[in-house]
This record gives sequence, structure tokens and C-alpha cells, in this order.
Amino acid sequence: MNIEQIYREAGAYLQGHFLLSSGKHSQFYLQSAKVLENPTLAAKLADELSAVIAEFGVNYDSVCSPALGGILAGYELARAGEKRFIFTERVGGVMSLRRGFDVKNGERFIVCEDIITTGKSALECASVIESMGGVVVGFAALANRSFCKLANIDGELKSECKIPANKPVFALGNFEFEIYEPDDCPLCANGSEAIKPGSRGN
Repeated sequence: MNIEQIYREAGAYLQGHFLLSSGKHSQFYLQSAKVLENPTLAAKLADELSAVIAEFGVNYDSVCSPALGGILAGYELARAGEKRFIFTERVGGVMSLRRGFDVKNGERFIVCEDIITTGKSALECASVIESMGGVVVGFAALANRSFCKLANIDGELKSECKIPANKPVFALGNFEFEIYEPDDCPLCANGSEAIKPGSRGN
């Protein structure tokens, strides 16, 4: 499965000057919503991701995603694996579990994102689960931006990755873009303003 081709054909491989959820800047952005707006394609991707996780023998009871970006990918992964699905969301800037969702003691979770960059949001989601007695057995995403090392695709673990090295990370492909700290961003130096994806119609 050529995940880069899928993103390009869906018009989801954007070029500009973007402020990522990690706080870093990039010339490129993967707009997963454009991929996931097609239910048939979303199901196909989730089925493939579920099969990859199963191939590695990771047993889990449920899937949890951080809102908003991870919800569709996580829900589809749960459907593919016939698991329960819940999601966390930020309340006053703090990742929280709401809406009557609960976590059983010892319940095993895959934390699923649409895209893993540094894994910051995924790790916050995992921390909520673990604080309630759950066990996070792995992380998954449609695509990985090459900071975190995947269990199923060769690559290097980079220092920016927030996900613990002892937890497997699964994705359907790697994307390697230049990502900059705001104070060291050549796009900013050229007078361009970073746009938060989704804030101006992108």
C-alpha cells in the first residue's frame, strides 16, 4: 500500500507554511481528513493497519484516540479489529476522558492517531488511560513523520520522539519532511506566517 500516493491522490499532501500540533513548523502537511472523508478508503486503510498489528501479535481490548484528528482513524481501526473505541479531548489545555467513557483496570489499549509526528498528543492520551488503570500496549497511525521508529517499517528512532522506545508503533508508511523550531524556521525568516492547519480553510 503506497500511503504517499493515497495522500497525494486525495489532495491531502499540502504545501505551504504550517504550524504543527507539536509547535514546530513545516513546509508540508498531511491533511488526513481529506483521505478519511472517503469511507471506503478509510475502511481499507484501517483494515490494513489492523492486519499489521495482528501480524505482530499485539493483543488489545480497545482503541483510544486523541481528539480531534485521531477520532476517525481510531474508530475505523476499532471497527476493523472488532474492539471498543473511546477518545480523549483537551479541556482547558489538559487531555481528559469525558462523555461517560471509562477505562477498566488492566484493559489493554492501542492509542491511534491519523498522523504521528513526535507522538506528543498520543502520549498524553496514553497517560490518561494509564492513570485510570488501563495498559497501553502500542501506538498506531495511518502515517508516521519519521521521528518515531516503526515496528513494521525500517527507520531510525530520533530524539524528538516522545513515545517510549519499549512500546511498538505501527503505521502504513513513513513521511520525512523538514520540520523546524519556530526560532529557526527559514520560512519565517522569509517573512511567511505559519498557519495552523484547519484554521483558514486548509
